[in-house]
Amino acid sequence: MRTDFDPAVMSRNEFYRLLTATVVPRPIAWVSTVSADGTHNLAPHSFFSIASVAPPVVQFTSVGRKDTLRNVEATGQFVVNFAPERLFAQINDTGTDFPHGVSEFEAAGIESEPSLRVKPLRVAASPVALECEVHTTLGVGDSTVVFGRVVHAAVSQDVLVDGHPEISELKPLSRLGKEEWGMLGPVQEIARIRHADWQGPAGVQ
Repeated sequence: MRTDFDPAVMSRNEFYRLLTATVVPRPIAWVSTVSADGTHNLAPHSFFSIASVAPPVVQFTSVGRKDTLRNVEATGQFVVNFAPERLFAQINDTGTDFPHGVSEFEAAGIESEPSLRVKPLRVAASPVALECEVHTTLGVGDSTVVFGRVVHAAVSQDVLVDGHPEISELKPLSRLGKEEWGMLGPVQEIARIRHADWQGPAGVQ
């Protein structure tokens, strides 16, 4: 037995709450940008993924027209800062609807550092920073998808094991439904099966 939900008869916010409660967990792009007049902005965006491997392109969605999107359009650059568990409160702080022109770095007391290839600042305490130049933007309904070509990645040595980011050291935050956030739970490993080694469906004796 299932309950049916029809977006055509539901309000925008009602169906939004359904979507964000079922498309979970969602990784968080903690996006830093700078405005044309030099104000540095920092905000979390939980509609975030990889769009392309070669060239390396990441994507995040701005729901509505926020400072992040305006800055990206004005300057063509942004940084995706990794969102770890230990910065939970600070990440939430930067989701506050501060007035236009207020720097979240300053308002939330978040230490920054210069980026190597782009003008927006990096979050100094974030273990990974993906410096991006805008590849393209795509308007979809009330939202805009921003695609950014990664031109530089800076990773803290503290989260590297044998030169590779280790999930147990990264400890990523994720967004769930309502006001819920997720943290790293048990991690399972399973190798992808080659067709030559296929023994039949899982669970079938």
